[in-house]
Amino acid sequence: MKALAAALCLTALPCAAHDSHSPFDAPGVIWRLIELDGKPFRSKAVLEFPEVGTITGECPCNRFRGEMWSAYPWFDPGPLAATRRACPDLADETRFFAALERMTLAEADHELLILTDDEGGAMVFTRAASGE
Repeated sequence: MKALAAALCLTALPCAAHDSHSPFDAPGVIWRLIELDGKPFRSKAVLEFPEVGTITGECPCNRFRGEMWSAYPWFDPGPLAATRRACPDLADETRFFAALERMTLAEADHELLILTDDEGGAMVFTRAASGE
């Protein structure tokens, strides 16, 4: 009976267990966007997964934060809350958020994080250097 109760408790947790190579549970690793849909992305855009269940980042103009409960390799961040500053690179930021919303799968190694969608779109991130 105790084993059944423990199993039910574990299955009730929303995808908290991640693969050991998952970028979603690598606190302190910052991923910098270098390519969006096959073209270089020159504006600043970074992702971080500071703790299991959380996604944060910074775009050319704003910072954002949200929940991230999908298990690797799935990618499905919850609604993102972002600051509301304008800047000259706001069009790049809009493209970034639109692409991030479409992404459904993640593939990661120690240096790259590649997010893809069902239509062939991709976001390629590289591990950012310290202090970047």
